Amino acid sequence: MVKLTRFEDVEAWQKARELTRAVYRITSCGEFARDFGLRDQIRRAAVSIMSNIAEGFERKGDKEFKHFLSFAKGSVGEVKAQLYVALDVGLISETQFRELYEASTETGRLIGGFIKYLNTSRESRVKSCDSKKRNSE
Repeated sequence: MVKLTRFEDVEAWQKARELTRAVYRITSCGEFARDFGLRDQIRRAAVSIMSNIAEGFERKGDKEFKHFLSFAKGSVGEVKAQLYVALDVGLISETQFRELYEASTETGRLIGGFIKYLNTSRESRVKSCDSKKRNSE
């Protein structure tokens, strides 16, 4: 695997950025732009995904990074829930809902995969260290 040196290189962050851009675009038009509460809440949730990935990455520890990735994944769920509200009250079309929901799902899948990778890579490092200790004894 390629060593990531910047949070901008994290694929989940890149997808979260695309999702955030799409959320801002859709919430800037029509009735959605005038529903200040829902508009601001879904925007904050989308920005939170990006921000938590970046903040976790910058902390430089797998444990803390996973913690922030967990927050980011929670914010994905928040965006999805708010998309249902927007659909149910007629602020977005079924097509817009599906597109944003799929983008949210993909972002969440990438975050979940990264969490799994961090768990697996840590376990591998621990096992590798344990086996080296046993071999040197």
